[in-house]
Amino acid sequence: MQITIPNEKGNITIDNQVIATIAGVSAMESYGVVGMASKNATDGIFQLLKFENLTRGIEVYTDNERVHILLHVIIEYGIRISTVGQNIIDTVQFNIESLTGLEVDQIEVLVEGIRMN
Repeated sequence: MQITIPNEKGNITIDNQVIATIAGVSAMESYGVVGMASKNATDGIFQLLKFENLTRGIEVYTDNERVHILLHVIIEYGIRISTVGQNIIDTVQFNIESLTGLEVDQIEVLVEGIRMN
């Protein structure tokens, strides 16, 4: 799916994959995030994704220039989950809105695992 933004000289089209990439890179910048998680549908096990597969742990839904994002993350043990989640939401929202001009309607952070050192 994609969003098309009309302007006076034509249209700007932003693919959901671009929004997912911005969200993934932004989430990885947040303190306490180890990585994005991808669910293996056959046995329900979540695995840590490498940087090049980062967007597989992100779901993006768009509607009329509004964005809804679900982020599946793995965080470090010993860090307050609510604080990490709020930092992710703030960073992702700021970066998507400033880089694309779209309004972020909702961001959900799903903590799929904790990684111990």
